[in-house]
Amino acid sequence: MRIVGIDASPYGPGKTAAAVQAVLAGAASRGATTELVRHDHPEVVARIGEADAVVLGSPTYRATHTAALRMLLERIDRKAGAEPLAGTPIAIVMTGASGEHFLGTRDLAGTLSGFFGTQVLSPDLYFHGADFDAEGQPGDRAAELCALHGAALAELAAAVGGSTALKALRPVV
Repeated sequence: MRIVGIDASPYGPGKTAAAVQAVLAGAASRGATTELVRHDHPEVVARIGEADAVVLGSPTYRATHTAALRMLLERIDRKAGAEPLAGTPIAIVMTGASGEHFLGTRDLAGTLSGFFGTQVLSPDLYFHGADFDAEGQPGDRAAELCALHGAALAELAAAVGGSTALKALRPVV
C-alpha cells in the first residue's frame, strides 16, 4: 500500500509538513510505504494518482486551505470521464495560528468528497501553535492523534481496496 502526503504550504517545510509526516509515520506503522511531496513538485499530480491513499496538509489562511492546495486540486483532471481521485481515501491535516479556524477543514472535506468522490477520513485534523513544540514538531497530544489518523488511513485504504462497491462510487456531478 502506498500513501502520499502533500505539503501545501507556500513557504516550505514547517509545521504543516511535520504534521503530515507524523500522519505518514502512523500509516507506516501499519505497513504502508509513504512519501512526503511538496505541492509544487513537478510530478505531484502523478504521485497522487498512483497512491492508494493521500494525506493533504495545508496551513490555514483566512479560515480556509491555501491557494497552493486549491491550485493543485484544479490540476487534477476530471475531464472525459476521468475520476483520478474517486474512491481514494484522504486524510486532511490543517495547521493555523489559533484554534478558532478549526472549521476551515470542512470546506476542503466537502470539495474532496462531493466534487472528487473521495473517501475522507473523519474527523479532520487541525492543529495550531500550542500543539507544536519549540522545534515545530507535533507535541505529545498532536503526535498521538497523527499516529492514530495515519493508522486509520492505512486501514481505510485497505478496506476501500477490498470493496468493489466503495471503489465503484463516483462523483454525481
